[in-house]
Amino acid sequence: MRIILLLLLVSGALQGCVQVVAAGAGAGALMVQDRRTSGAYVEDQAIETKSFDRIGKQFKGTVHVNVTSYNRNVLISGEVPDDTIKAQVGNIVANIQNVRKIHNELVVAGNSSLTSRSSDSLITSNVKLRFVNDKRFSATSIKVVTENGTVYLMGIVNRAEASAAAEVASGTSGAQRVVELFEFVD
Repeated sequence: MRIILLLLLVSGALQGCVQVVAAGAGAGALMVQDRRTSGAYVEDQAIETKSFDRIGKQFKGTVHVNVTSYNRNVLISGEVPDDTIKAQVGNIVANIQNVRKIHNELVVAGNSSLTSRSSDSLITSNVKLRFVNDKRFSATSIKVVTENGTVYLMGIVNRAEASAAAEVASGTSGAQRVVELFEFVD
């Protein structure tokens, strides 16, 4: 009876381990294909998490702000009620450890609708799909963010890859404008 109880306890504990190992392996596979160092990858995650937490505490749902970090370069997008809050959000993010550069693309406007955000998600998905089908660059080297029809491209690329990615993104249905926020290796 004790052996059965012990086996049940051990098997229950191991179930969580499989998920943790699988998640770790998935993250590791993504980092292998990423041009950022593993340290930069982890720091980008921390920058995004800290930004959302601090902005959320300061403005408690009165703003719609997205923060995307790639190789410690940060894109701030979304809507805020006025220029003062736009500057405050920029300062909050600037004071987070390891942030190198900020692209404050916030607009002064009311919060975007669910329909608009859904449309942006669809545009992002379509751009990523078109990236996978284009063989001039690796789709995993470029991060895509869409806000109100504007497609932002971030990544560590060479100039030919940047040009090809911008061409593909600008030809995507719904993309009104493409903003390149790349770091160049050449």
